[in-house]
Amino acid sequence: MGRDVIIACDFPSAEKTLSFLDRFTGRKPFVKIGMELFYAEGPAVVRAIKERGHRIFLDLKLHDIPNTVKKTMAVLSSLDVDIVNCHASGTVRMMEAALEGLTRPDGTRPLLIAVTQLTSTDQEAMENDLWIREPIDRVVMHYAENARRAGLDGVVCSPLEAGKVHEVCGADFLTVTPGVRFADGEIGDQKRVMTPAAAREIGSDYIVVGRPITAAADPVDAYRRCVEDFVD
Repeated sequence: MGRDVIIACDFPSAEKTLSFLDRFTGRKPFVKIGMELFYAEGPAVVRAIKERGHRIFLDLKLHDIPNTVKKTMAVLSSLDVDIVNCHASGTVRMMEAALEGLTRPDGTRPLLIAVTQLTSTDQEAMENDLWIREPIDRVVMHYAENARRAGLDGVVCSPLEAGKVHEVCGADFLTVTPGVRFADGEIGDQKRVMTPAAAREIGSDYIVVGRPITAAADPVDAYRRCVEDFVD
């Protein structure tokens, strides 16, 4: 997979999601299905979007004991999505178990990435709420190194951290970066953000873009603008 824009389809129903995707009559965008949509509609919406020709990042952020995560990943593997994820804070053993569960009997599997720190988390929240006193940059790099040790393909991180992740974990270790906004857009509840062009320059492999596209007056045009800035 090369560099690409992933649209976060954070809609409450399959009807709204498929209606939104109907607008894209040309290039079929890579889409992210998160917890809101998956919990509302279940695996059926994943299959429906896949049948339309979209690549899918299934963003469920698994975090549980290793055995539970392993069994759940085995179920998700049957959905034939392209990327799935878990939380790096679940420990190296949990990530190893996730990889074991995700790998099919024939050796194939979706890409598996780990969440380092959410882009809504800043240093103050990490220290006061999570009692993690290390600088957030060091925490993210430690989590990324743990994910690499566990055999994962990459991490979810802020675009501000993508270049450093590549330095620490290698050029082939994927960085999937939410928290991307147009320079003239609102940042919403994100704390660590960057424009598509800047994310490209710093080394993001995939950017995940939600409201700047889904809430735009012309979503197809906003998506095209992202692609031009980040991919083309």
